[in-house]
Amino acid sequence: MTVIHTTFTLERTYPVPPERVFAAWADPVAKEAWFVSEGAHELDFRVGGQETIDGLTPDGGVLALVSTYHDIVPGQRIVYASTLSGGGKLATLSTTTIELADEGAGTRLTLTEQGTFLDGAEKPEWREQGTGEWLDRLGEALK
Repeated sequence: MTVIHTTFTLERTYPVPPERVFAAWADPVAKEAWFVSEGAHELDFRVGGQETIDGLTPDGGVLALVSTYHDIVPGQRIVYASTLSGGGKLATLSTTTIELADEGAGTRLTLTEQGTFLDGAEKPEWREQGTGEWLDRLGEALK
């Protein structure tokens, strides 16, 4: 039985205003296009609302991501807490903060995630890599 605690921060700059980046997080159809690779997705984007993704693990088990939004400042900040379970077993718990700031004619996005990884079901480096990949997909969607 192991527990690993970690924090990472990723930054991206997008050539659109903060309102457009924020909208890509807030609109269920827009977010699904860049965030969800496969599985059923639901988004209730409001303080207290939840986002869920139900998919499959590489070996065919049930994979479930559940996020609850705790703080939303339009065009500026999003804070949510998430659990990731695989095969009915809790793998990770995390708190994620998205900060949006004007950067010239675009937006600087800073994502900070604090995670608790349980029993080796997921590794912190996998999470950081995957998060970077979906931030890159967000950039493609904003073009």
